[in-house]
Amino acid sequence: MMQREKLAHFEAILIARLRDHSEHVRDDQAAALELSDDGVMDPADLSLMDHNKELALQLGDRESQMIADIDQALLRIKEGSYGICVRCGELIDERRLEAVPTARYDAACQTEIERANGGGESHTL
Repeated sequence: MMQREKLAHFEAILIARLRDHSEHVRDDQAAALELSDDGVMDPADLSLMDHNKELALQLGDRESQMIADIDQALLRIKEGSYGICVRCGELIDERRLEAVPTARYDAACQTEIERANGGGESHTL
């Protein structure tokens, strides 16, 4: 189990990232709303506006996923399981947690999962 000081350190990092991502979601939602109330009628402009709105919503989805990952990491801190690989039960290296504080898997398990999934993007960190 991780020391209290280290847990407090990672909790502070996660809370700061949670604030940042929450602000980004609000900004992305506001941008998407602004794009929908533009009053533009030209077909080319409408197409560009739709593309920009879709992009803003996709960015918001990505930010929302990051918020969910951070919430899960904060929950693991409260439960006392933060820093323990959910797959093999081994401790996750602190250097990995510094780089990816939402990590759920140690580096070896993460590599195996990515290899099994074809190296595609997944929310397994």
